[in-house]
Amino acid sequence: MIAYIAARITIEVVSAIACFILLRFMAKPFIATGETRYLGLPLGFGFLGASYTFSAISYLPEFNFQNWGWIQLFIRSFAFLLLATTYYFSNSKKKSKTLWTSAIGIIIAMLISIILFAIISPEISRPVYVQYYIFLRFANFIILWYIIINGLKSLIGPIDRTTIVSPFGYIFLSIDQYSSIIWVVDSSHLAHFGGLIFRLLGLAVLLFVSYSVFYSSEKRENTW
Repeated sequence: MIAYIAARITIEVVSAIACFILLRFMAKPFIATGETRYLGLPLGFGFLGASYTFSAISYLPEFNFQNWGWIQLFIRSFAFLLLATTYYFSNSKKKSKTLWTSAIGIIIAMLISIILFAIISPEISRPVYVQYYIFLRFANFIILWYIIINGLKSLIGPIDRTTIVSPFGYIFLSIDQYSSIIWVVDSSHLAHFGGLIFRLLGLAVLLFVSYSVFYSSEKRENTW
């Protein structure tokens, strides 16, 4: 049991660090231009990193707040929703800046409201938590596949060889979400640990793409 807890904390911490590095990379376009349309991706990965941080904290014996799992579950779902919203608005220049800003504001307001509710609400029963767990994991799976399909559409025409692997990062993350459902329903340890491995692979792919696109291009510019 101790070995399992140590392994889970390590995986959650590594996942959180990867997301915060992605946040740093994704924030570069917003810092350079100040345009809010570039804000969705860093916010999305920031919330995703926060969800993994809460997950790691929930395994520590020093923290006995029963609703940690509830909070990280909703933060993760809203992180994926924020990423999907960003991809939705990035596909068309006709969508107004005001509508985009309003959508981001609504998503963040909903997230804060749910977190506050989870903090002040009484302990949630295990059966109720499992029902919401399955529903939100399945919703995450659908949302990620929306991102994947949009990512695949963007590969039509001239593309950078590096970004061609980007959809695989989200595919691996979607496998993690689906594996979590199998784990809860069938108690499959293979699905549980397999999903965690796919999550790390997905984040590794996204890190590779982000490093290649943002850091390498910045290095070339500094060289010139």
